[in-house]
Amino acid sequence: MPTDSRLPRILHVLLHLEGIDEPVTSDMIGKMLNTNPSLVRRTMGGLRKAGMVGSIRGHNGGWYLKRKLNEITLAEVYDALGAPNLFSVGQSSDAPQCLLERSANKATAKALASARSSFLAELNSVTVADLVTESRATIAKHHMTKDGMAE
Repeated sequence: MPTDSRLPRILHVLLHLEGIDEPVTSDMIGKMLNTNPSLVRRTMGGLRKAGMVGSIRGHNGGWYLKRKLNEITLAEVYDALGAPNLFSVGQSSDAPQCLLERSANKATAKALASARSSFLAELNSVTVADLVTESRATIAKHHMTKDGMAE
């Protein structure tokens, strides 16, 4: 089963948007993520509806941040992406009248609810800006060339 990597990919985009002064086109984001610009537009549309980003149409248009990254939690981004399923584990429906299957489903549902609650609590405790707090110096070094000029 394929995994849904939209959350880390969009977090990556948001981190880049913070450092860019002009709007970034869907084509540019698509190249960065190695994906189709129409998929970028659909995905970014959810963030626009949530008020995290804005967009400008036409020549010199593109995507830009509407809110500071320290004001956006990972949970908000997750929700803007439609809160994708965390696991592929689901309920069994082979024998819905069987009390043993019901017990198995109940135990599985309880564990999944606990995992989801823990995941959401962690996402709520972290802002997008927090993602680079510990590595800001390393990132700055990465963006410097050997002569001290920014790339």
